[in-house]
Amino acid sequence: MAKDVDLSSSEWIDLVFEGKNKDFGAYELRKASAKRHNRAMIVILIVLLIVAIIALLANTVLQKAEERPEDQIEQTMIDYTAEEQEDEPDEPEQQRVEEQQPEALPEEILNTVKATELQITKDEEVVEEIKSQDELKETDTAVGTTDFDKGTDDLNVIREHKDEVIVEEKKPEPVDDNQVFTVVEQKPQFPGGDAALLKWVGDHLRYPAMAQENNIQGRVVVQFVVTKTGKVGEVKVIRSKDPDLDKEAVRVVKSLPDFVPGKMNGHAVNVWYTLPVTFKLQGV
Repeated sequence: MAKDVDLSSSEWIDLVFEGKNKDFGAYELRKASAKRHNRAMIVILIVLLIVAIIALLANTVLQKAEERPEDQIEQTMIDYTAEEQEDEPDEPEQQRVEEQQPEALPEEILNTVKATELQITKDEEVVEEIKSQDELKETDTAVGTTDFDKGTDDLNVIREHKDEVIVEEKKPEPVDDNQVFTVVEQKPQFPGGDAALLKWVGDHLRYPAMAQENNIQGRVVVQFVVTKTGKVGEVKVIRSKDPDLDKEAVRVVKSLPDFVPGKMNGHAVNVWYTLPVTFKLQGV
């Protein structure tokens, strides 16, 4: 068989299908295969051509973009705007003049009009002073003008006047003599201080025999009033431990010497005072 035989020729197709049923469909497909191949090759070539053109355009656009970055484009626009402004005639700039509002003056510093006082006198005592035309010409005062008190235009004086603050001294509120305070400006003080108070209580405390036999010990908190004279007033137990211990704590507190009274607004007042009394057996 020759190598230059065209397999797509109609003669070769007829030779292949000789003696066969050509109406089956394979004959028609083989006969039209050459056209399909040609169309496929044309479509492929067109697609490749389009891709090549797009690639070429893309490279061209990118090169131009690299040659003219955004900064250069903006600079070109700025230069163009500057040239347009240079071409326009210069207009004189209008300077805004802000009117300075005069600072309001206090009523005490402002110029005030004098009030004319009327005095009733007898007709015989009234002396009318009539000035001549020459005297009126020589005087600097206009006829019919109103006499004013001269104030001041010095802003420093005005500001000093504005900054003046009138402070009213508050009078201390009256203190009720019978009121018992919980918190005061100056607390009551035992002579010698708190250490001396605890020592005095320890020295004068007698341990109840019944509580000692029953081995009862602990702390009793007593609250009492230090009166405005410094003496011990009302006494109450606010934390109990044992009735016998409570009674002994109250007895010792009532026998305390005078305190330095507490003060409120500089006056001696009645104040509640809290004192813990500790009962502890020796050797326990």
